[in-house]
Amino acid sequence: MPNSSLRCSAALALVLLSSACGLVHGSQSVLVATADETRTAASPPGEFLQQLRALCGKAFAGRVVADTPASTDNPFAGKKLVMHVRDCAAGEVRIPFHVGDDHSRTWVFTADAKTSQLRLKHDHRHADGSADAMTGYGGDSRAGAVARSAAGWRYEFPADAESQQLFRRLDRAVSITNVWAVELDAKRFVYELARPNRLFRVEFDLARPQPLPPAAWGAAATR
Repeated sequence: MPNSSLRCSAALALVLLSSACGLVHGSQSVLVATADETRTAASPPGEFLQQLRALCGKAFAGRVVADTPASTDNPFAGKKLVMHVRDCAAGEVRIPFHVGDDHSRTWVFTADAKTSQLRLKHDHRHADGSADAMTGYGGDSRAGAVARSAAGWRYEFPADAESQQLFRRLDRAVSITNVWAVELDAKRFVYELARPNRLFRVEFDLARPQPLPPAAWGAAATR
């Protein structure tokens, strides 16, 4: 009997030790997964989208703060400008930009945690929801042009090769050198378009949410 008891005690000890090892290994696996998720969320584009998602479901009024040279056929002059942070997924945020009764424009932001790049694309639709010929243009954030400070973020997006081809095809070669930019802090969101001899900036007041506008044209089909 004593020998049997010793054998049983030894076997029980081995079982407990194996279980303990398994728990420790399992805990390490969980910690690794959590660390990976944290790194993804903490990447620059991930943080930027997190801040945008905090505004999801809200709309904000904007005003043109730069428009040089001023054009005589400016489609924004005298129009109510509203951005609506409408559709917010883990890796994508869609923001319709309403210009008076024109609901054709949507900014689409996507993040790539592996490359630490943010992508901006412009989705343009007709009132029936069909795609405009001039749609899908934009670019990836330019290396070295991502600024983060106590004031907030600034990203710059030079026109990518696909956009340049689109501009050439539609006789918009002047837009090949486009660089879009966005800025985000606690009080404002800025959308900017710049190229040689051209600067356009719209600033939105994030401190004063506005009534929600209608859905952007084609929104249901593009979500």
